[in-house]
Amino acid sequence: MSGCFDIYTVGVGGQGVLTISDIITLAAADKGIGINFFPTKGMAQRGGFVKAQLRLGREQGTYSPSISEGSADLIVSMELSETLKAVRYGKRGADYVVLGLRWQPTAVMLGKAPYPDEKQVADEIRAAEGVLHYLAPADIPGDMRGNLYTLGAACAHSRLNEFFDKDGIEKIIADRWPKVKESNIATFRAGYSAPLKTL
Repeated sequence: MSGCFDIYTVGVGGQGVLTISDIITLAAADKGIGINFFPTKGMAQRGGFVKAQLRLGREQGTYSPSISEGSADLIVSMELSETLKAVRYGKRGADYVVLGLRWQPTAVMLGKAPYPDEKQVADEIRAAEGVLHYLAPADIPGDMRGNLYTLGAACAHSRLNEFFDKDGIEKIIADRWPKVKESNIATFRAGYSAPLKTL
């Protein structure tokens, strides 16, 4: 483990954004690593904005639970357009693990607002001096959970691997869903070794 680590996770309701953060929180507890987990939900229905902020490696009571703009080490996004809401929180050199799923808000569906494409998202991340790790939705088999796949990629391509080993995360996943542990662990492993796209 090395120092402190801030994670800003975004997506929409129904994608399992908070589950990613739950797993990291449990893994930290298992290893005795200080962590603060601060979730925020948008609209209650499926498709509402969801974010979570995790701060690893700090003593309790010595810091704010909120991540300041320009200070996150890792951005994990489960939805393409929601990534843009998180860019201002990433520090220079931050890793961005982005699953390019699209969930169009009402304004877009009604033709009142544009939906960003992959190039726009990639350009904004580059302008913020971030490092993009893009996951194409088409590469995820239909029987695999996107959040566990994305978590696997985040563990492989960020400093998360300085805090947690792969086996430790797999144990958390197995303990949480014992009846489907084989398929869930296979999904996590697939994300861990997933081919990343260049945008």
